Amino acid sequence: MSYLDRVRDLAQDPEQMEQVYAEAREASETDAFKRAIDDSHGSAPDNLLYAAWFHRLTYAADQAKGFVVAWAWVIPLALLNGLLFWWLSDDQRFMIQLAGARYADAQNFMPAIVLLAGPLSAGFVMIYLTVVGRQRWPLTVLLEAVLAAATAYVLFTFPQAGPQPFQSQYLSLMILHLPLLSWASVGILLMAKHRDPANRFAFLIKSLEVAVMGGLFVIAGGLFTAITVGLFDALNIQFPELVQRLFIAGGGGLIPVVATAVIYDPTAPPARQAFDEGLSKLVALLMRTLLPLTLALLIVYLGFIPFNFRAPFDNRQVLITYNAMLFGVIALLLGATPVSPADAPRRLRRWLRLAISAVAALALIVSLYALAAILYRTALDRLTPNRLAFIGWNVINIGLLCLVLLQARAGAARWLQALKRAYSVGTVAYVVWTVVVILTIPWLFGINQGVVDALPRPVQKIIYEEPGPILLTCPGSPHIYRLHNGEKRWIQDIDTFDERGYVWQDVHSLPCDDLRAVPDGVPIPANAGTPPQP
Repeated sequence: MSYLDRVRDLAQDPEQMEQVYAEAREASETDAFKRAIDDSHGSAPDNLLYAAWFHRLTYAADQAKGFVVAWAWVIPLALLNGLLFWWLSDDQRFMIQLAGARYADAQNFMPAIVLLAGPLSAGFVMIYLTVVGRQRWPLTVLLEAVLAAATAYVLFTFPQAGPQPFQSQYLSLMILHLPLLSWASVGILLMAKHRDPANRFAFLIKSLEVAVMGGLFVIAGGLFTAITVGLFDALNIQFPELVQRLFIAGGGGLIPVVATAVIYDPTAPPARQAFDEGLSKLVALLMRTLLPLTLALLIVYLGFIPFNFRAPFDNRQVLITYNAMLFGVIALLLGATPVSPADAPRRLRRWLRLAISAVAALALIVSLYALAAILYRTALDRLTPNRLAFIGWNVINIGLLCLVLLQARAGAARWLQALKRAYSVGTVAYVVWTVVVILTIPWLFGINQGVVDALPRPVQKIIYEEPGPILLTCPGSPHIYRLHNGEKRWIQDIDTFDERGYVWQDVHSLPCDDLRAVPDGVPIPANAGTPPQP
């Protein structure tokens, strides 16, 4: 049966039409399929299925010719971003300091550019996409304002996050979460009129490609910088710090704008980007090649877990490695998923379905294991900003992996669409949790500044340097007190001390006069009687 006859027989069956197109691609007969669609659309212009396929194939033909990068906009925007990176990388002028009891107690933590890089780059990328892709300026301005407000919020509220260890944890988390929010802002701009799962999935794939292209630029830029420095070093010429920052920070600022412009066509929505040529095919091939290797690695690793079961429960670095691996597995599953059935032959789709399900199942076991380790460490010690953030990320990853496994139950024809819906739900969950982490941590772990300012200086210093519980005593006194809400709570005896899980390493000694100046609170236990003075 000719393609024309098959197309006319399937005038109301989009799923079977997709299958016929996949077969045409496998047989390298897409031109014949396109002619059949053109004839059918010409004879029945009111048929929505024919119209959709006609415009899809026409657009695909245009995409095959490639798109022209608007260098007239890319170059100035990239240069401006690079110059801002270079200027803000001056750590003598733009350094974030952890707040202390006094200004003199503040500690340098990291250059401001580390936090500002994501929002700044997203701003210039959105300007490029808006101008070249003719997006809506009001939405762009709104998203830029949201990013600016989120960045200012982090910079002004991080001292509220409590002691310096918690401040540093919050700022470290923001190194990841502000870029995630920036990426989400770009996605909202591109998908304002295309919110369906197919477009969300296509945006995720293109984001992965932009990241790979950015990595290639980083490697190329690093080699160029190393060769340049080496050549001049051979002549005993040392670049001043200003020039070094221009190469490293300024060059880094060029990459986000250029990588986006090279990969993404601003004139087309995400689902209509080219995915069957160039870097797109390379990334998909790489991810699919890594699937069986990852599956084998997970099987071997799970076999070793019983012999090292306590490792993530006792070692923080092992737990960090687990979480990094899980995010890598999610990215791998995403990149290995075909954008459309036509992007992979039928046999390959069947293999991919099994491989993705198997990797997701094993990753789910590791995710549950990692979550149990975080919860155990939290119960044993205390809830911290890092633990709260990663408990949330683990829960989302577990939910997404469960969704991926559930989609395997869908029929072969519906599996790909079901998988895209799962990724779409996961994307929304990631963005929501990112916003929650940014907004809530300073207040969940915060301190009452007015109460702290009324305490003696030595007590303030301890509050800013140590997370709770804070235990106080003074030389010559047998009594121990817990500091809580600006009050000292007398601990009745050693048995009570041990029952509450306190440890002697948390007891701080300070002058008795300063300890007496702290107001008395309810003793521990509450019926212990009148608290004695130190």
